[in-house]
Amino acid sequence: MGVDLLNIEGLAKLAPQEPVVMVNLMRFRERSLDGDGSGWDAYLRYSALTVPMIKARGGTLLWTGNASTVALGRSDGNQWDYLALVYYPTVTAFIDMMTSADYENLCDPHRRDGCAEHVIIATREAYSKFKVG
Repeated sequence: MGVDLLNIEGLAKLAPQEPVVMVNLMRFRERSLDGDGSGWDAYLRYSALTVPMIKARGGTLLWTGNASTVALGRSDGNQWDYLALVYYPTVTAFIDMMTSADYENLCDPHRRDGCAEHVIIATREAYSKFKVG
């Protein structure tokens, strides 16, 4: 599997048919590993391929933004360039996408080329003003 850091064990502890919002934290490379532009450019290629895969599984991109600064807490080790909140109708839908051959062969190479670090945190809703659907 292309996503060698996917925490299948941790995801298996979540209710598989419950909705999940994935908080994506990204730090980009100055230059893409494939030599085709910046890390941001590679990430845009990744997004163009991944967003349709998310939508095909009933998910949606809720919000994205540039990370400005750490407002509270330790700043060392917490320098991010970009954040994205991605809704999936089920944990199973997320795992299905991340373990698919299309994700591994088409999308993940661009993610690896562009991101020096990419952390995804699975969250369950406690309160939200977001309306999905």
